[in-house]
Amino acid sequence: MKLYWSSRSPFVRKVMIFAHECGLAARIECERTLVAMSKPNAALLPVNPTGKIPTLVLDDGSVLYDSAVICEYLDSLHAGRRLFPENGPARWTALRRHALGNNLTDNLMLWRNEMLRPQPQQSPEILAAFELKVRNTVAALDHEAAALANDPVGIGHVAIGCALGYIDFRFAHLVWRSGHDRIAGWYETFAQRPSMVQTVHVDQ
Repeated sequence: MKLYWSSRSPFVRKVMIFAHECGLAARIECERTLVAMSKPNAALLPVNPTGKIPTLVLDDGSVLYDSAVICEYLDSLHAGRRLFPENGPARWTALRRHALGNNLTDNLMLWRNEMLRPQPQQSPEILAAFELKVRNTVAALDHEAAALANDPVGIGHVAIGCALGYIDFRFAHLVWRSGHDRIAGWYETFAQRPSMVQTVHVDQ
């Protein structure tokens, strides 16, 4: 399988963390791919019409895109415990946590895009709204920390860990751990997992 990949993308990192957790990382060939909101990648567009990464090309040539779809596909390839619970309350908890982590990452990336605009074009109201949403989500995660620590690692853990890692990568000035000792403690432990260590962001 070939993954259109960037060391800077949190959604690509989510796929790679998931692949490591499933024991499938060695089966994925990563192709470095640069994308930007204002500069579509011409080579990627014929493969993925949305122009986004991650994009996964399967061995038969078919293509999957969107990190959630790719992760669920990977979950179908291994013989171990599923990281997407198949049914019952555990499934809905995992999907809710996945949505929480994914939406946090979405807000972070949109916030960063606004910050990268020329100063006169930036909207103070939009910047303030993104900061409020991000800080509110971190506060909510602080209440989730004990349950995260007690439950088996699943897609929700991966998405949340990935989002918090992206805050460290691009928004260190937020000092998000302050006042959030529980989720900070959970993340300190989760960040030591081999899947996290082997997929750390690099700004290149």
